[in-house]
Amino acid sequence: MKKFISLAVLSALVTGCMETGYENNTSSYGYEGFGEEQLQTSGANLNDDAYLMAAAPKYLIGTSYKVEDVQYIPAEDLTYNQTGIAGIIPVELDGSKTSNGETFNSKQLTATSKTLPLPSIVRVTNLDNGNSVVVRVNTRGPFVNTRIMDLSDAAAQQIGLTNQSKVQIQILAPQSIAVKKATLGEATEPTPLVKEEEKAEPVQAAPVVTGDYMVQVAAVYSEDNANALAKELTSYGDVKVIQEGDMYKVRFVNLDAANARRILDSLRKDKGMAPGLLKKTGEWVNADSI
Repeated sequence: MKKFISLAVLSALVTGCMETGYENNTSSYGYEGFGEEQLQTSGANLNDDAYLMAAAPKYLIGTSYKVEDVQYIPAEDLTYNQTGIAGIIPVELDGSKTSNGETFNSKQLTATSKTLPLPSIVRVTNLDNGNSVVVRVNTRGPFVNTRIMDLSDAAAQQIGLTNQSKVQIQILAPQSIAVKKATLGEATEPTPLVKEEEKAEPVQAAPVVTGDYMVQVAAVYSEDNANALAKELTSYGDVKVIQEGDMYKVRFVNLDAANARRILDSLRKDKGMAPGLLKKTGEWVNADSI
């Protein structure tokens, strides 16, 4: 068994970063973890909350590692909010083991990550059309530097992804914490996934206060989608749509530290969002630093 593991890892190391397309690129995944037990999901629909929030065979962060001289540093980051190119995991990988010991099924809503804990729950938004999907991250990859994440075929279909597209990836902190605790066997209250049709009761808008902080909720290519999201969030504070290049960024502006903290916490709790925090200078800062 150990010999097989070594060969599998070696294959990922040698060929992972040379892949540029989707044909026969199965070695671009699963750098860490082989041959674990199958995830038990009997009685659960493939893509309902029971599957996405189920305990995994193991919780994996892992240590830093290199593939083709590129270093990756896995970390637990509950403020993760990144944009990049996403692709599709080949359906030929159906039945193979993921990095944390689950069994890959292209009909489930799953995704890959080079650094996020496994499993984690994230929302992926296709920036070409504004469609989003909540997925379970359960394997490493893709080891192709041009892509930040790959999605299962089912997840790709939900956001209209047919080849490659620019996406925004936002970790859902409460859900990721809950699935971590379930995997580690720690008691926790059920944490449902946030459905698009569920609307939280708006909080009372705080008075506008001139401050040094901004909270960014989304960055999309569609001006209409950005305006619609901003309108939905007006009750939380002074929200603006700011155009930068080809993108429209939805931001709460003119915030002091206290109001920035209030909006960050409210959006996480009410909307399941993972907003980012930046200063007026444009410098990104840790959302939990204030």
